[in-house]
Amino acid sequence: MSEKRTFRQLVINPGSTSTKFAVFDNERCIFEKKVEHDAAELKQFTRVADQKDYRTGVVLKALEEAGIPLSSFDAVVGRGGILGPMESGTYLVNETMKEELQNCPREEHASNLGGLIADEIAGRNGIPAYIVDPVCTDEMSDVARITGLPDLEKFSFCHALNMKAVARKVAQKMGRRLEECNFVVAHLGSGISIAPFRRGRIVDVNGATQEGPFSPERCGGLPAMQLMKLCYSGKYSYEQMQEMLMKSGGMYAYLGTKDVREAEERAAAGDEKAQLVLEAMAYQIAKEIGAMAVVLEGDLDRIIITGGIARSEFITGRVIRMVGFLAPVEVVPGEEELESLALGGLRVLRGEEKPKVYRGTRRLEE
Repeated sequence: MSEKRTFRQLVINPGSTSTKFAVFDNERCIFEKKVEHDAAELKQFTRVADQKDYRTGVVLKALEEAGIPLSSFDAVVGRGGILGPMESGTYLVNETMKEELQNCPREEHASNLGGLIADEIAGRNGIPAYIVDPVCTDEMSDVARITGLPDLEKFSFCHALNMKAVARKVAQKMGRRLEECNFVVAHLGSGISIAPFRRGRIVDVNGATQEGPFSPERCGGLPAMQLMKLCYSGKYSYEQMQEMLMKSGGMYAYLGTKDVREAEERAAAGDEKAQLVLEAMAYQIAKEIGAMAVVLEGDLDRIIITGGIARSEFITGRVIRMVGFLAPVEVVPGEEELESLALGGLRVLRGEEKPKVYRGTRRLEE
């Protein structure tokens, strides 16, 4: 009976310079808006968490102008922030989560505002606030955490929200539940996450900020000894190295652009360097997919390529040529983060899943 009911949700995805939000009636989006924030306006806030009231006001104003009353919502869902390691799923925003997001996040990031804004708006109407499949989703096996140096333990950090949502869609297309499938999912965007899904769980991942293929702006995995020498060369400060690794490395460092489409146009016009760099990106993506297929011991139902770069036939064509012998390849371009948030909340509202509880533990909940 509950499945026939229409549940209305407000979903919120804060980015570094924008806030995206939408209203969903069940699976149908009835309102969507993206508000760009002036950099000078955001600069007045010392910490990301200090932007909560400002961004909440932006969302509330847009809803009022659209004539959508807060009383019409059944839940508010925000993008999950950088919390402690946690299983995938839909989590109720509780005091422990709010305390960590507000006062001691693992990292300053705009996604930390998702749960805080959702809770603020939901509290005005006495409805639940949730987050779904945050970037800190951690379902890795213990053996995958060993790095070779005890001081450095590998941790999970990936585009779990889109990866899980796309994996569910592919499983459904196959007539199966996600928990019945083994996939390798490659999210290709400004950062690249490639992960093996064993019966729906992300049991390993390259880590979108530290390992694996280079992306349009991130370096990916680098030769360790050469990197160490560069860090101690005196040429760069810590901040400069961080900027280079995360925002001005990868394709940008070679070609001066973060736009794969521009790089493709240059390659098509005869730019041999652009051609080589794009080939190298596809090569590294394919190689990482192969490594993750080994994690699944070859028991692989599909390889899924998603994210913004999945629109590039140049990249996907070369990757498929290299990995197609491992399993059928599904290309699902783009990243529907707002829809993914809504679907996560909807599964709980319909009673298909129980909301999980964040306890602030370092490891997965029992």
